[in-house]
Amino acid sequence: MIYFVSDLHLGVTDRNEDRKREDLFLTLLDKIMPDCEKLYLVGDIFDYWFDYKTVIPKNFYRTLAKLREFTDAGIEIEYLMGNHDFGHRSFFKDELGIEVISTDIERVHNGKKFYISHGDGKADNDTGYLILRSILRNKIANFIYRIIHPDIGIGLASGSSKKSRSYTDTKDYGENEGMVNFAKKKIDEGFDYVIMGHRHKRLELKHGNGTYYNLGEWIHEPSYGTFDGKEFKLERV
Repeated sequence: MIYFVSDLHLGVTDRNEDRKREDLFLTLLDKIMPDCEKLYLVGDIFDYWFDYKTVIPKNFYRTLAKLREFTDAGIEIEYLMGNHDFGHRSFFKDELGIEVISTDIERVHNGKKFYISHGDGKADNDTGYLILRSILRNKIANFIYRIIHPDIGIGLASGSSKKSRSYTDTKDYGENEGMVNFAKKKIDEGFDYVIMGHRHKRLELKHGNGTYYNLGEWIHEPSYGTFDGKEFKLERV
């Protein structure tokens, strides 16, 4: 079984509320671990992430330890960078054995073609965000940011993330949502499944010979995706 999760936004609420959502996620990971062949983390698992040479955000240690259990058990994890958890350096690769990917990916499972993307930047009117993303992910900008003391830097990352989430939640995506149009285009190119997150709106949309799935979010209605080799399903936690 292959599993897909996105938009947990760990760190977005106060620590007590955040811990409840993390407990739910850890319970899910324990449940799926026995039959999990591969796990896709499709962005914004953390509401903010920035790792320094010797420092990482402390509140997420339980989730990080559980992900290490997966890789120790030989379960492959692919982590797509979202618009909130973009501040990765080397911790995930060096300590957890997880490659963090900054682009969309194409995969084939049991003869089915998957196009997997966090989804940010796909809206028709997202030019401003695309410019901002190129700045935030710039190597020089990240180097300068890491000069700041971690207590200050992680605080700034958290504040910026909350502003970004507020922008996403209130954004007018228009009648012809760009993410849907993008997914349809990929299906027309021959993909069986297009999987995205980011929009915080769980969705199953059939088009031609394929289907677009949005994984939704974990703040209000936790959900995840599964692929058993034959079909993809959206599951509520």
